Amino acid sequence: MIDRWLVVVDPQRVFADPDSPWGSPMFADTVEPIRALAAALPTIVTRWVPAPDAERIGSWRTYFDAWPFADRPPDDPMFDVVPDLADLAAEATVVSAPTFGKWDAVQAVTGSAPTLVVAGVSTDCCVLSTVLAAADAGATVEVVADACAGSSPENHRRALDAMALYSPQVTIV
Repeated sequence: MIDRWLVVVDPQRVFADPDSPWGSPMFADTVEPIRALAAALPTIVTRWVPAPDAERIGSWRTYFDAWPFADRPPDDPMFDVVPDLADLAAEATVVSAPTFGKWDAVQAVTGSAPTLVVAGVSTDCCVLSTVLAAADAGATVEVVADACAGSSPENHRRALDAMALYSPQVTIV
């Protein structure tokens, strides 16, 4: 049984492309650290995909009103894993979910109390949401700061600081 996993949160074009409204200016700097981690650990790659309109409830309707550019089918190329990590994703377990946090999808692969080494984007949204839910459920979580990208360097730091408050369940490395 595997008890330590790398989780690469949402390394997708929509979050990496500098021309995307959601593109992280830090994303390119995460590729090599993510590759190094993936060489050493079994890997889960997550993908954010929009829920079909009929399945959107509550605040998700308002969310897509605010971000109409992202209201596309889940198989739109915008939601593909970036080319620089596509080979890694081809070897990994890939899970998709229409939520910021990916813990439920990850837990279906890892079981209930794994150790997760977390990388990805955006530190201040999907990474944060995944990490806190995982820790709350009993997972031990290591967030690799240099392998995460925020919406801005300031927001990246703020998210890392918030996650550090959850020590010893969450460790920033």
